Amino acid sequence: MEKRRWPPAAAAAAMLLVLIPAASRPPYGIVAATESSVQNSEQSFGFNLTLAKTIVEYASAVYMTDLTELYTWTCSKCNDLIQGFEMRRLIVDVQNCLQAFVGVDHNLNAIIVSIRGTQENSVQNWIKDMLWKQSDLNYPDMPDAKVHTGFYSSYNNTLLRPAIANAVHKARKLYGDISIIVTGHSMGGALASFCALDLAITHGGNNVYLMTFGQPRVGNAAFASYFAKYVPNTIRVTHEHDIVPHLPPYFFIFPDQTYHHFPTEVWEHEVDGSTVYQVCDGSGEDPDCSRSVLVLFWSASDHLTYLGVDMEADDWSTCRIVLGRSAAETLLLQHARQLAGGDDESGGVNVVVRDHGVQVVGSEIAVAAR
Repeated sequence: MEKRRWPPAAAAAAMLLVLIPAASRPPYGIVAATESSVQNSEQSFGFNLTLAKTIVEYASAVYMTDLTELYTWTCSKCNDLIQGFEMRRLIVDVQNCLQAFVGVDHNLNAIIVSIRGTQENSVQNWIKDMLWKQSDLNYPDMPDAKVHTGFYSSYNNTLLRPAIANAVHKARKLYGDISIIVTGHSMGGALASFCALDLAITHGGNNVYLMTFGQPRVGNAAFASYFAKYVPNTIRVTHEHDIVPHLPPYFFIFPDQTYHHFPTEVWEHEVDGSTVYQVCDGSGEDPDCSRSVLVLFWSASDHLTYLGVDMEADDWSTCRIVLGRSAAETLLLQHARQLAGGDDESGGVNVVVRDHGVQVVGSEIAVAAR
């Protein structure tokens, strides 16, 4: 398939992420382009490649299965541009195969929320088993919005929603009304979308920024329209022929009844041996971006790398974390002694683990009724 040729100026301006209206830029320094940028003629949004490379590392780090290394931020992915990150809360829901963390990036002066993507034996199995059923979204003022049942439930009906909301609230109480950046890859991007919407309704859309990588569609056209209104500072990065952004399928002959991406897509692809980051139109379904890839060329392998960063888990064999219950107790009790009575709003890391009726919160271990 012939790839679209772009002018040298556009190819040289391979910038990425965070859509920021030119008239209302946030007070922190992460949004100003440090290199030349590309702007679509239909919108006044900029994006920054250095920022994108920072955020994709957070989306990659949350895949680590060693809870101790994540807790102490010493994992193999916890370095480079994200070194110095302050972990505030680590969330692990083993029963539902979910993992996330919340913390503060002091260089960006922003709260980071990262949610893990697919943790299956293979991405191919997850794609094969994906369900397409939609359900009514119970957000106010969204009467016609329908969303993917599994994605919606995985965020709203599990440990993720209350644990993330509480951690963000505490971080803002400690550091002030700093901005919130939500990210995730694959299914993690889908869950991050619901998380960003939830936080935007609570904290205001101008304070929440969503950056996802290789996320699937999550709702219908009505939902995409509402989402763009509530979370205007959004970019979905797609990569080459990655199959996942094409799922669940979009049927252009039934635009109101089918799944529909929200804007704005940035398509990472190769043109004449150079990487180009193409800012797509405001429809969410730009036919000149990743949708231009024919179905015969869709690829699962392109789903596993974004901006040159490995997006695979370090252990695909199981959903379970490396740190067992006894180890978790030891780790948390040691941390409690180090705090010597300090609370998690001042300097401690809060760990929330749910596994077969056992919940671990901070330095307290509570066994729920089975």
